[in-house]
Amino acid sequence: MKRLSVNIDHVATMRQARGDREPDPVAAALLAEIAGANGIVAHLREDRRHIQDNDIFLLRKLLKTKLDLEMAATDEIISIALEVVPELVTLVPEKRQELTTEGGIDVVSQRARLTKVVGKFHEKKILVSLFVAPNEDQIRASKDTGADFVELHTGEYANAVGKDIGVQLSRLQLAAKFAAESGLKINAGHGLTYKNLVPVAIIPEIEEFSIGHALIAHAIFVGIDRAVKEMIELLREVK
Repeated sequence: MKRLSVNIDHVATMRQARGDREPDPVAAALLAEIAGANGIVAHLREDRRHIQDNDIFLLRKLLKTKLDLEMAATDEIISIALEVVPELVTLVPEKRQELTTEGGIDVVSQRARLTKVVGKFHEKKILVSLFVAPNEDQIRASKDTGADFVELHTGEYANAVGKDIGVQLSRLQLAAKFAAESGLKINAGHGLTYKNLVPVAIIPEIEEFSIGHALIAHAIFVGIDRAVKEMIELLREVK
C-alpha cells in the first residue's frame, strides 16, 4: 500500500501566530501516528517561522514511525540534523519571503556541494531525499549526488486547471518512471489534497506522499484522527 507522511508545519504556524504553546505540533504528530500515518514531516526553517528546534528533538525522542526532516542545505541546519539523526532528510530550496516551498531544488547547479552534503548524512546512516521538479535533468543530477530518494514536486499539477492537469500528470508519470529506472526511490508532495491525490497515487513508482496543508485544514473540522484515516483510505483504494 502507498504510504502517508503527515507534515505538521501548519500546526506550528498556528502556535507561532500567538507565540504560545498551543496547538502543539508534537502532540499533533503523535495523534497522526496513532491514526496510522507512516511518518511525520517537519521543516526546520532557517528563520524558525513555525517548527522550532525543540520540536525536532522531541519528535526524534517520541515518534515510533519515521521522522522526515525537511531542510535547506545550510551549515547550521545540517549540523542540527546530524545531531538529531532522523530516518530521512529531505533537502529543499528555501527563500525567506515565500509562504511555502515554491519549487524544487536546483540540483544541477549545486551537484558538487550536494554530493558532499549527502555524504555527510550517509556517514550517520541518514537517508537523503532531494525535493525536485519532475524533470529528467534534476533527477539525473540527484542520482549523481548519491541521494536515496527524490520527492517529486507536485505543485504544478495541484495548481493546474483544464487540459493542463493531464499535461502535469503526464510529467509526473514520466519523471517517476525515469527516477525508478535510475535506481532512486520516489516520494511526492506539495499541494496534494483529498480531491487530487488519487491520480498521482495511481503512479506505480511513487511509494509515499507528504501531505500537510490539506490534511491539517481538514483536521480543524473533523480532528486529526479522522483526517489522517480519510487520507489513508484514499491511498488504500489505489490499485
